[in-house]
Amino acid sequence: MLKISQERLTEIKNNFSGKNIMVVGDMMLDGYYWGKVKRISPEAPVPVVELNNEFLRFGGAANVALNILKLNGNPFPVGVVGDDAGAEDFKKLFNDLGILQNGIVTDPNRPTTIKTRVIADQQHIVRIDRESKSYISNDIEEKILEKIKERIEQTDAIILQDYNKGVLTKSLIKNIISLANQHNTIITVDPKFNNFLEFENVTVFKPNKKETEDIFGIRIDSDKDVELAGKRLLNNLKSKYVLLTLGELGIALFENGKEIKRIPTKARNVSDVSGAGDTVISTLTMALAAGTNIYEAAYFANYAGGLVCEEVGIVPIDIDKLFNTINNVII
Repeated sequence: MLKISQERLTEIKNNFSGKNIMVVGDMMLDGYYWGKVKRISPEAPVPVVELNNEFLRFGGAANVALNILKLNGNPFPVGVVGDDAGAEDFKKLFNDLGILQNGIVTDPNRPTTIKTRVIADQQHIVRIDRESKSYISNDIEEKILEKIKERIEQTDAIILQDYNKGVLTKSLIKNIISLANQHNTIITVDPKFNNFLEFENVTVFKPNKKETEDIFGIRIDSDKDVELAGKRLLNNLKSKYVLLTLGELGIALFENGKEIKRIPTKARNVSDVSGAGDTVISTLTMALAAGTNIYEAAYFANYAGGLVCEEVGIVPIDIDKLFNTINNVII
C-alpha cells in the first residue's frame, strides 16, 4: 500500500489544478441508445429495445480529454473529425464543456468516428461503428504537427492515445516524441497493436496484457511471465517507465534497474470496463504533471480506473470522488 499523508494528498490534488495536458490521437463520439427489452422481434430472433433515452458522449482520445477536464486540468485535444453532422456534434460538446477546439483538424475525406451502443436493462446489446481506419494524408499530418508545435511551450504533458483509427502515423509519432523530448515535456502513451513498437523513448508506456501478448506472441499467465514481459517492453521501447495493466490482477510498474512493483486492482463492483484505460492514462499523466513520483501516479491511476469500472457506459473520473476514496483508505 502507498504510504502518504493527508497533507501530501491535499498538496497533490491542489497541484492537479490548471495543468495543461495535450491529448493527441483518435477522437471519437460515443452514441448511446438506452431502453428496455420486453419482447423478441417477430421478424428475427433479436430483442426489441423500447427506447427511453439517447445521447452522445466523448469517446477515444476525446474521452481522455474529458477525464483531464474532470481532474481539474486544461485539456488540449489534437485530432481529426470529418466534415459531417458528427463533427457538428463534436463542436457542440466541446463548446458545452469549454474545451478548446484549436487542435481539431477537419478532414473532408473521412467520417467523424462514432461508436453507437444499444443498452437495455443495463446490458450492452450491440455496437454500431462508423469510422475510417486509413492513415491520415501527409497534408493532414502536417496540420496536426503544426498545431502541436504552436502549443508545446504551454504544455505540461502530452498523451498519445492510439486506437488504430489512422491519426497517429509512424512519422507523426516519431515527430511528436522528438518534440516532447526536446522540450523536456512528459509524454505518456496508451498504445494499440499497429504502432505498438513505434513509441520509443517516452516517459511512460502503458499497454495492457492482451496487447503485450499479441505483440510478442506470448502468454502472460504467471508472475514470472509478467516480469519477463515488462522487462522486454522496457528494452524494446526504451521508455523511462512501463505500466502494464493486467485487468483484475491490477498493475505492474517497471523501471530500469528497479524491482517490479505490483499494485492490486481497486475495482469493487465491476459494472463495465469500457473507458477504464482512458481514465488510467489521464490520471497517471495528470499526477506526473502535478509532481508525483511514478509509484504515486500509478497508485492514483489504478484507483481511478477501478472507480469508473463501477459505472455502466463510458464515464470520466471525478476528482473529488477519487481523492476522497483514497483519503478514506489511508486514514
